[in-house]
Amino acid sequence: MWLTNATFWEAALASLVLSVIAYYAGDQLVLRSTNNTVATLADAVLVFVYFWVVAYFLNWDLSIGGLLIITAVLGVIEVFFHRYIAGGGKKAATT
Repeated sequence: MWLTNATFWEAALASLVLSVIAYYAGDQLVLRSTNNTVATLADAVLVFVYFWVVAYFLNWDLSIGGLLIITAVLGVIEVFFHRYIAGGGKKAATT
C-alpha cells in the first residue's frame, strides 16, 4: 500500500487473496513435495507475478523496484514460515 496508490481495502483484499493462493499452492502442494528452497522460490515468483497483474488491472503505480522489495520481504518471511510448517508448528530443537 505504501509503495503504490492502492487504497487500504484494495491492498487488504489483494493480500488476502494472495495469502490463500500461496498457502494452498506453495505451502500445501510445493512444500510438501519438494523442500523449503523450492517452495520459497515458487512463492516469490507467485508474489511477483500476482502483484504485477493486480497492479496492472487496478491501475496501481507499482514500480518494478517496489515489486522487487515486496517480493524480497515476503520471500524472507516465507523461509521462516516454511520452517515453522515443516516443524509441525513447534519450535525446532537445536543441538
